[in-house]
Amino acid sequence: MQTVFRLTNAESKLAELLWNNGPIASMEMIKLAQEAFGWKKSTTFSNLKFLIDKGLAKNENSRVSMLYTKEKIIAEQSCQYVDDTFNGSLPMFVASFTSSRKLPPEQIADLKRLINQHDAGPNGDCGRGTEDNDG
Repeated sequence: MQTVFRLTNAESKLAELLWNNGPIASMEMIKLAQEAFGWKKSTTFSNLKFLIDKGLAKNENSRVSMLYTKEKIIAEQSCQYVDDTFNGSLPMFVASFTSSRKLPPEQIADLKRLINQHDAGPNGDCGRGTEDNDG
């Protein structure tokens, strides 16, 4: 199954709830979603089904959990955004981002550190071609 890392706002809310509380009994998930978001049982299960269909969550024996870490999903979403919007060019993204704001010196230093770390070894192609689960 092809994993899809794009999340709607509702899916992101449920994913956050699962990261903070999972693995969790499905009935407890329903209760927490109702308290946190005012969702009905059907809304919670619909969003869970979307996460499962995307290959991001699982529901086994009424225990629900995410299959990937939050960091992995954010990294994949970021790569997808750069691919879609800037034709995969990180320099074009940085140029666009910095064209309307001045970066503070500490952020510039952080970016330089990240570039130097990347030069030190391969980090892959935004996870493309791998199906490693980090969750």
